[in-house]
Amino acid sequence: MPNSRGTVPRTHRALLFAQLSNSVGDGAFYVTSALYFALVVGLSAPQIGAGLAVAWGIGSIAGVPLGHLADRRGPRGTSVLLALATSGAVASFLLIRSFVPFLIAATVYATAQSGLAAARQALLAGLVEPADRVGMLARIQATLNAGLAVGAALGGLALHAGTRGAYLAVFALDALGFLVCALVLRGLPPLPGTGAAADGPDRLVVLRDRPYALLTLLNALLLLRLPLLSLALPLWIVERTTAPGWTVSALFVLNTGAVMLFQVRAARSVTDLPGATRAVGRSSLVMLASCAVFAVTAAGFGPWPTVGVLVLGAILQVVAEMRHSAGSWQIGLGLAPADRIGQYQGFYGTGVPVARTLGPLLVTTLLIGWGAAGWLVLGGIFLVAGLATGPAVRWAERSRAGVPVPGAGEPAGAH
Repeated sequence: MPNSRGTVPRTHRALLFAQLSNSVGDGAFYVTSALYFALVVGLSAPQIGAGLAVAWGIGSIAGVPLGHLADRRGPRGTSVLLALATSGAVASFLLIRSFVPFLIAATVYATAQSGLAAARQALLAGLVEPADRVGMLARIQATLNAGLAVGAALGGLALHAGTRGAYLAVFALDALGFLVCALVLRGLPPLPGTGAAADGPDRLVVLRDRPYALLTLLNALLLLRLPLLSLALPLWIVERTTAPGWTVSALFVLNTGAVMLFQVRAARSVTDLPGATRAVGRSSLVMLASCAVFAVTAAGFGPWPTVGVLVLGAILQVVAEMRHSAGSWQIGLGLAPADRIGQYQGFYGTGVPVARTLGPLLVTTLLIGWGAAGWLVLGGIFLVAGLATGPAVRWAERSRAGVPVPGAGEPAGAH
């Protein structure tokens, strides 16, 4: 965050640039990878889906021990190694031509990505003052969206070209982006390991922290919004509404642009745990309203009225997304012991791969199978998870005051 002279510290700029460097390649990767694996590698759709599901399932589990490694050995060095591993995994996709090598490369990619997310959170916690962390995460999220937007445009050019060379260039760009990310992170100040125990009762204590586990589950339910924009809404628009097909890309641009412009502002009021629980609870109410608005579009309005209703639903959705993100960051970091942030963030971060792995099946079953009623059921899931977050946070605070679990019960910074 800006200091008293209005300038952004060098370490903060480096964190932002590291995020930008790999998100551009990721944006291109996301929009082209499925077609690359199908057309260039020669895999079937079931092979791609099953391989990625297995890879992300393993990756989500690996995030906890890799986060623990960042706590023990230092988050900067761990982040650099995992960024290099991610770069190598993406580069290996250029060489594979069958399912088993694809599965191995995808598993290394997902594992390194999950561990890198946890290690970078621990690195940020060591370089940014607690009062500035949510604001810094908001800037990183805005930077992420900007990079994804640029990358998606580059990926679109590759899709338009449709050649093997164009696809290979996209994967090379993503591998290069993670290499640059590793170099930038390498230039940050070294942070020593915090000395978390390698074994014994305190090892991976997050797995026994029941309040934090509940919060991780609730956060995963709220993250079911992730496949809405990329999968459920496109299918819904094409199969259940009269809106033109270009509405899909328009809603994506609306979401991405809003996060780029307003995520930092949306996070400013979230400075403590009570503010975070209010933000998450209110975001779930807005998400319910968004789902109800989307459900209305099944009524068979004309194309332009349907587009207008979809835009209203998308605006409500992105408002809920930004408020939930800010509250979730504060909760995930605020309840993690200071010497186990990597381990705790590795566990809390499993909500993302879980939502991306199981979410598509759930949301498509609800929305495409059940229609408008499915939107209301999904909105109800968001509401229950959001409103339950407050009591779960208070349970976690009480457990830390009572120190019921070795290591997990101590206040952050007690070591």
